[in-house]
Amino acid sequence: MTEDCRAARGGMLTTPKVVASSNGSVIARYHADATFRAQIDQVDILDADGMPLVFASRLFCAEPLRERVATTDFIDDACEAAVRDGLNFYFLGAKPGVAAKAAARLRKKHPGLRIVGVKHGYFSEEELDGICADILARKTDVLWLGLGSPRQEALALRLRGKLAGVAWIRVCGGLFDHMSGSVRRAPGWMQSFGLEWLHRLAMEPRRLAWRYLCTNPVALFYLLTQTMDAVPSLEGVSGLGKASIGLWS
Repeated sequence: MTEDCRAARGGMLTTPKVVASSNGSVIARYHADATFRAQIDQVDILDADGMPLVFASRLFCAEPLRERVATTDFIDDACEAAVRDGLNFYFLGAKPGVAAKAAARLRKKHPGLRIVGVKHGYFSEEELDGICADILARKTDVLWLGLGSPRQEALALRLRGKLAGVAWIRVCGGLFDHMSGSVRRAPGWMQSFGLEWLHRLAMEPRRLAWRYLCTNPVALFYLLTQTMDAVPSLEGVSGLGKASIGLWS
């Protein structure tokens, strides 16, 4: 992240990198929705956000993933790097007031953190150009985009051509809800055993029960049948690394 921010500031990175995450829901949608599949295929870096992906790589890959990259964990590392290197963050997404509260809590936790702009996710198409202008005017290095999948991935790809000078567009789902304190994370032991989804289901059963019922079995099928070391035709795709986890047909 910091290397890309330096490159963007120096004019060597003229188009922002889109950074996204893969989990069970993303894997299931990838195989069911051709439009979403094309969008995921265009991202620059794809994190494995979920222990089931790590477990699958340990079963089927010669060089498995060392760990998952949960956005709710990565944000603290990113904030430490931003304070150290003077990077500017911009938060876009969530309900009114949520991203602002998340920003306030992170500034308190990481003194010196520069979150230069905050905007909720309930904006119209007509507002988009103005939002992009504000992002650029504030010399944003990393735009954190939390609109929920698949809206955030689609918008991130659209914004690439409008945000020259920004290094990363980091889609982040419900990150602002977690960082604001409105949604609690699962206990560490549940995270380690890949059961964070169960904790979330217990917290929001009405919203998540049908989603998990539909996506978890599908994701499990593809994790068991499509997880492999990267094949030669896929090498060079940024973010793939050594393993293809459940995505590739």
